[in-house]
Amino acid sequence: MNKSLPESLYTAEQVRQLDHVAIHQQGIPGFELMTRAARTVLSTIVRYWPEAGTLLVLCGAGNNGGDGYMVAKLAKEGGLGVSVLTVKNPAELKGDALTAWQACVEAGVVIRPYDSEQSLGADVVVDAMLGTGLSGQVRGDYRDAIKRLNHLESPVCAVDIPSGLCADTGVPLGAAVKAKVTVSFIGLKRGLMTGFGPEYCGELVFNDLGVPEAVYQTVPSDCRRISPGQFRGWLSPRSRVAHKGDFGHVLLIGGNKGMPGAIIMAAESAIHCGAGRVTVVTRKRHLAALAVRCPEVMGVSVSVNSRSGLDALAEGKNAMVIGPGLGRDDWGLKLLKDALAVECPVVLDADALNLISDHPQLLNGRKSPIIFTPHPGELARLSGLDIPTIQNNRFAALVDSHRQLTAFIGEHAAQRQRDIVLLLKGAGTLIFAGQNTALCPDGNPGMAVAGMGDVLSGVIGALLAQGLEPFKAAQMAAWLHASAADEVVASQGQTGLRATELIPVIRQRLNFIIGH
Repeated sequence: MNKSLPESLYTAEQVRQLDHVAIHQQGIPGFELMTRAARTVLSTIVRYWPEAGTLLVLCGAGNNGGDGYMVAKLAKEGGLGVSVLTVKNPAELKGDALTAWQACVEAGVVIRPYDSEQSLGADVVVDAMLGTGLSGQVRGDYRDAIKRLNHLESPVCAVDIPSGLCADTGVPLGAAVKAKVTVSFIGLKRGLMTGFGPEYCGELVFNDLGVPEAVYQTVPSDCRRISPGQFRGWLSPRSRVAHKGDFGHVLLIGGNKGMPGAIIMAAESAIHCGAGRVTVVTRKRHLAALAVRCPEVMGVSVSVNSRSGLDALAEGKNAMVIGPGLGRDDWGLKLLKDALAVECPVVLDADALNLISDHPQLLNGRKSPIIFTPHPGELARLSGLDIPTIQNNRFAALVDSHRQLTAFIGEHAAQRQRDIVLLLKGAGTLIFAGQNTALCPDGNPGMAVAGMGDVLSGVIGALLAQGLEPFKAAQMAAWLHASAADEVVASQGQTGLRATELIPVIRQRLNFIIGH
């Protein structure tokens, strides 16, 4: 992930508001912003493809097309071979976009109407067809051009957003350009960083075009990109007289028949992330494996026919993690019921979520913080939404599901929204706690393997036990987990990544954060 990207993320409408304020209140001419955008695109092309001698710019309507015309003009003046294909008749252009077309014509750029039979060959192709205002499905010449661009060998640089991609959700609207690089302006669009967005935008470059900070104060963002600089001071370096009781005690519950690894991985990640003590409740047959793999962890067994005694086990615990390898049989359900009867901050993962979807009444009346950590399939079962609906608007699904889960909890829930946290896994993990959304842009497809969620749940539990409030614990854990995966993959590749490889790297990153 490009570390120079801003932390605030915006919807398309919010970016239009920023643009309006910059022009009408700060007095920056719209054509000046368009020119700055074009300079940024051209300098990005030169940086990424320094040997490129020819550009092909596809221009649509509106200011996105205007940006494209200005890119072509500046490229021509810079000595590059450049031509423009117009997917929208320039006679229909207005305002700054029309001015940009006229400047392009005066610069002597070859401009031709788009034709499906024309060659699209060039060293680099610039996509300036459709901007952030797109709402319906892509049709006509736009759709044809997008499909052809996606089959080119030449790299594509998208202006502001890949054409056809929804700026708010990261979902292709029928068809979308798969760019190698996307250069975004003024406000970073949230859809570029979650769902399908990263697949289509490629490398992301941002430039605020010199818009003053005062403009951003007028349009507050309710979505923030997680970055490690935000964690400063969340956990303090340890005192020389510290003892294990200072860093919390985590109780992890799971590991049904045939699934010892899930709870063991969660426990191992919890102990590596600084929890003072870790206790695991699991099947008796798994205690030996737990002791061999992680001797620092205490183990307790329960059977389906015995009183679990979780109320006594939970006494003095600072956090619970329920779900890794829990199963959905009577054993798993009994442990979940007993655990949720105890007032202690809890992380619900895996089969705990699946059981909750069948028994939502188990949440009723809880007063302690809850962090839900579903992937889209688990969220579908929890919320009643189907997976395509969730993936087509992960932000809306998150808010709706949070509202529904809060209703299940009922009394006291509305007064403590930040204690009810919903973490939706996937590309661009989202975390919501009633008002603001945090987005984790780190991570990679190598993480699509069993055990990743178990490791994450253990990290969250350890951070909760050390005193972090739930929303902060979920954010820090998501970043530690995803960025550790990126570090491992950078040296070894995505295929074959194992969840346990992340654990020592997570520990290193956590210590770096605490030390800085």
